Amino acid sequence: MRVPLSWLAEYVELVPGTTPEDVHAALVKVGLEEEDVHTFELEGPIVVGEVLEFVEEPQSNGKTIRWCQVDVGEANGGVRGIVCGARNFFPGDQVVVTLPGAVLPGPFPIAARKTYGHVSDGMIASARELGLGDDHDGILRLSTLGIDAPVGSDAIALLGLDDAAIEINVTPDRGYAFSIRGVAREYAHATGAVFRDPVELTPATDASADGFPVVIDDRAPIRGKVASSAFATRIVRGVDASRPTPAWMIARLKLAGIRSLSVLVDITNYVMLELGQPIHGYDLDTLRGGIVVRRAEPGEPFTTLDGKQRTLHAEDIVVTDDRGPIGLAGVMGGAETEMSDTTQNVLIEAAHWDPVSIARTARRHKLPSEAAKRYERGIDPTIGAVAVARVAQLMVDLAGGTADAGGSLIQTTTDREAIDLPDGFVSRVIGVEYTNDEVHDALAEIGGVLTRVEGGYSVVPPAWRPDLTGREELAEEVARLVGYHRIPSVLPVAPPGRGLTRSQRLRRQTADALAAAGSVEVLSFPFATDDENRTFGSVDGEPVASVRLANALDQSTPFLRRSLLPGLIAAAKRNRSRGLLDLDLFEIGLVFLPEPGHVYGTAELPAGDAKPGDETLAALDAGIPPQPRHLGVLLVGDRVAKQPGVAAEPYGVADALDAARRVALATGAELEIVQGSHHALHPGRTAELRVGGRPVGFAGELLPALAEADDLPRVVAVVELDLDAIIAAADPAVEASSIGTLPAATQDLSLVVGAEVPAAEVAAAVREGAGELLEHLELVDDYRGQGVTEGSKSLTFALRFRAADRTLTAAEASAAKLAGASLAGERTGAVIRD
Repeated sequence: MRVPLSWLAEYVELVPGTTPEDVHAALVKVGLEEEDVHTFELEGPIVVGEVLEFVEEPQSNGKTIRWCQVDVGEANGGVRGIVCGARNFFPGDQVVVTLPGAVLPGPFPIAARKTYGHVSDGMIASARELGLGDDHDGILRLSTLGIDAPVGSDAIALLGLDDAAIEINVTPDRGYAFSIRGVAREYAHATGAVFRDPVELTPATDASADGFPVVIDDRAPIRGKVASSAFATRIVRGVDASRPTPAWMIARLKLAGIRSLSVLVDITNYVMLELGQPIHGYDLDTLRGGIVVRRAEPGEPFTTLDGKQRTLHAEDIVVTDDRGPIGLAGVMGGAETEMSDTTQNVLIEAAHWDPVSIARTARRHKLPSEAAKRYERGIDPTIGAVAVARVAQLMVDLAGGTADAGGSLIQTTTDREAIDLPDGFVSRVIGVEYTNDEVHDALAEIGGVLTRVEGGYSVVPPAWRPDLTGREELAEEVARLVGYHRIPSVLPVAPPGRGLTRSQRLRRQTADALAAAGSVEVLSFPFATDDENRTFGSVDGEPVASVRLANALDQSTPFLRRSLLPGLIAAAKRNRSRGLLDLDLFEIGLVFLPEPGHVYGTAELPAGDAKPGDETLAALDAGIPPQPRHLGVLLVGDRVAKQPGVAAEPYGVADALDAARRVALATGAELEIVQGSHHALHPGRTAELRVGGRPVGFAGELLPALAEADDLPRVVAVVELDLDAIIAAADPAVEASSIGTLPAATQDLSLVVGAEVPAAEVAAAVREGAGELLEHLELVDDYRGQGVTEGSKSLTFALRFRAADRTLTAAEASAAKLAGASLAGERTGAVIRD
């Protein structure tokens, strides 16, 4: 919300010399966040001039310029010669002249300069150059604004261009601050300045029996809320729509962020900003019969002011006459009844609409308007009659109309329910001791009506504060108005036993372990295509069940992901396109694995203004598909960069397996790696990862065709693990192994087995057969070549033996080694290599 200071000063006392920064500082005290300061960014001398005469001079480039003699007053040098390219002014016209030394928005400094064979001693300005509007077709003639001022007078003050506006951020619960009235009240709260309510300064319209006929006929209210609880009208006849909008109003609207259109439209916008009550004006002569407010018929067509025909929804509220819809209530009016340059008689409307209906309509039709922004946050339902009276008053003063004596008024709003506020409640909630007098004065200051009852107060919130619905909100108001400085800055102490859960702690340890090893964590959108889900969310590539979003952010990815790999691949592709070629990425996130044939999301959503019960929450939970937390890793490029004397070492499946082992180590799980297959991974370079005998993921290298399709190198190593399953299966009591103090005995063991036998099976057999003396086993060589029978391979293991109570002899170590070799021979057919 932008608030011009001159406008704010009409309704709250501003001490002379108050700057925009002072106003911002005051409003911050009551919780309104500062955003910016807006000015016209002008510096004088900018004065009123009178065109005495001009000579039109055709130029060689095809243009015709005017060499003008302009009187800017004796104090400003008298008559000055100025070159101007515009052709919409005449001798005798008063114009705005920017003299040398002036600065226009941009910044654009003005100086005397030679052009088209003359020295132009200044510039005649257009409205756009002054920041007053977008009109750049010609220079600004003051007569079009109804201004006749002394030659040489200050044009900046004359046009209201010396004003400034502060901009504040208005949160959704404080819609009353979308008005000068609301901000002025908040400034008064912050500073103690006297507040003059503009509603009390304008007499409300008297409703009469012969007022304009209006009927509210809502047969399908949303959540029991009728479309309109208040509807006020007033008629102004004989207006002159061609009259200029006063300069002061144009300047204020411009600072407030609204473009001047015409005097009638400008007046309705002005009152909306002033009171917070959106206004709509109809050309009375185009209406057919009275007004009926109803819900739209499904599929009913309607053409809005922007010229677009829209198909209406059954929830939309429409204002109709005998021909059908003439306005999309609270959002935008209709093209057939809009006020135009030929309008002579105006019907003014100020209504209070159901906020939920307006919010849904604005989003459904993608029509975010200033009116909808206020209605959906809640406006004062009691000021409609005042608002139409204020508009009528301005139309009489500025457009020469005559207002009818009365108007129509439908007012069905009920009184606000009282809120019980026990003594001491505010102090308990805020954590600060407040006296009863402080509580009473703060709530009375915002307009609440307080009645003393046994043990506390009964508080009726003001009509303009629909956000005050309970005692907690009242407590917040007391804290806000008494002052946030009363609340001490104390760091909370976590209660014992309420730290991270085991799962949270292990997930954090996993992420820390991967990051410490050089991996970079990424976050990707949880959306995918059907093809991506089938490719990476299914081991065999068969079609799988996926959750389709009813309102996807991107229609190209309408499904929830079944795998983290599509997001990692997209991140790798994006980074490589920007020159980052060596990547080690990981992500921890949810995947969505619906059960085939099960329909999700069928539970009825609870109302937004009511707390859902246990049954409702259970039904919503049942409508959510299983969402396990997975961990994905992608490695592409070089693990070791090429350096002088060092060859590059690319990432491969071994690095993917190392990442999986790192996860197992961080969680305390025993990881088992076996030969596996996945239709998206390279055959022979794919491992199935198990914990406790149960598959928990896979690791391997992408098929080269898939990598090439995403502009990645042929070798892309990936890992995907069900992190929740790993944590659940991991031993919760992980014990650190002791460090042996006695000497170790090391030996190598080379076994020849069939090429198809997994090395892990051989290693497992050797480990089991060697017994408890074997401390460590590691595969150090896989040889296939001369000296080894075709179809076989030689596996060499480095073994380390140690006893806890004695120094082992070579014979004991050899016996353990041979026992391991013997068991490996029984299970896999391995023989010791000669």
